[in-house]
Amino acid sequence: MTDHPDLPMRAVPSGRFARAQHMGGLATGLVGGIAFSGAAALLKGQRPRLQDLVMTPANIARLTARLSEMRGAAMKLGQLLSMETGGLLSPELEAILARLRAGAHVMPPAQLKQVLTDSYGPDFRTLFRSFDTRPLAAASIGQVHRALAPDGQALAVKLQYPGVRDAIDSDLDNVAALIRWSGLWPRELDIAPLLAEARRQLHEEADYAREGAALAGFGTLLADDTRFVVPARDALRSRPNALAMSFVASEPIEALAKAKPEIRDAAVSALIELCLHELFTFRVMQTDPNFANYRWNPETEQIVLLDFGATREISVEVSMAYRDLLRAGLADDRAAVLAALTKIGFIKPDLDARHHAAILDMAEMGFGVLRGPDPFDFHGNDFADRLRARGMAIGGERELWHLPPAETLFLQRKIGGLYLLATRLGARVDVAGLVRRFT
Repeated sequence: MTDHPDLPMRAVPSGRFARAQHMGGLATGLVGGIAFSGAAALLKGQRPRLQDLVMTPANIARLTARLSEMRGAAMKLGQLLSMETGGLLSPELEAILARLRAGAHVMPPAQLKQVLTDSYGPDFRTLFRSFDTRPLAAASIGQVHRALAPDGQALAVKLQYPGVRDAIDSDLDNVAALIRWSGLWPRELDIAPLLAEARRQLHEEADYAREGAALAGFGTLLADDTRFVVPARDALRSRPNALAMSFVASEPIEALAKAKPEIRDAAVSALIELCLHELFTFRVMQTDPNFANYRWNPETEQIVLLDFGATREISVEVSMAYRDLLRAGLADDRAAVLAALTKIGFIKPDLDARHHAAILDMAEMGFGVLRGPDPFDFHGNDFADRLRARGMAIGGERELWHLPPAETLFLQRKIGGLYLLATRLGARVDVAGLVRRFT
């Protein structure tokens, strides 16, 4: 979830028919744009490809604007595709997905009042001393508001967009059909697993009772770790489409970039250690790496953890497979690394042996860092750029195009998000030391 107090207001299409009309209007607009661009090109004696006609600047703007208005499945699928397929998509589709990551519109006052009435009943005002109609944050599933309970307790209340839950399956089918029709999705990549993962995640994130339980669960797991604060669920004001919790004063996590180096480094180290605990100790992980899900309290020097809608359990098999991979990498055992990568699903079982060396060399870039004696300096480090360049080089061979199982994608998403955050903050962390504690 991202902080966007000044986002434009736009009512969320709340019924299946209304959302289908949105998609139908989008398709009609795209077809009209294609016909116009195609006719203009033919008059110039050109024979354009359909993909070139679809992805004109006007169509890109039309597509991203309409998907952002719909929120829900449309935004979530766009966000997942952009995170899980980096480097394999066309620049045009990357541009669309980048804009979908940026955030959503917020509900206008009339729709907000209706959502409160639907969630709490017509006397919803009796549950709050005050309720700020200006949202603190907005995302694909809902938006968050500041409120006060009658006893003065400061609250954060997450309200689900109307109609989003009921329209998940139809929205996903419509958006996926549009992406396939555009010709921008690589034929070599099977989009079905990502669709299934997006469907599962959306249904889970729209289940606020489930998120409330995950919030309470992490509160218990981290109760004795003073480095973290987890808001407390307010059961009295939580409903199927509304999740209320204690409001914890904090700043964006990016504020740590201006903190003293020792404070900044300790905070990032704590987040990396938490991820390792989630993978190997708790076997449950909050998988959304959005920076806004971490906040910083400079007075107490604590990290505030938010948004547990994307929490999921990790199987013993997956946890052990990652431990085997780390152990093999730390031991510089290339055969064991290859076996672990194959077991996890990063390498196709039938991949030609001539490609193994290229993949192992890429894996060695990461494990070489972990075997180093010094703390890893994320500031100004070109490791990610070198890794990306290497991946792009071997990605030129389409035999290597492969999406890992959906159950492992969320892990890579979380790890990649933490790397980006550590880089943004310019932290220096003994990553190798942390990893060895868990292997």
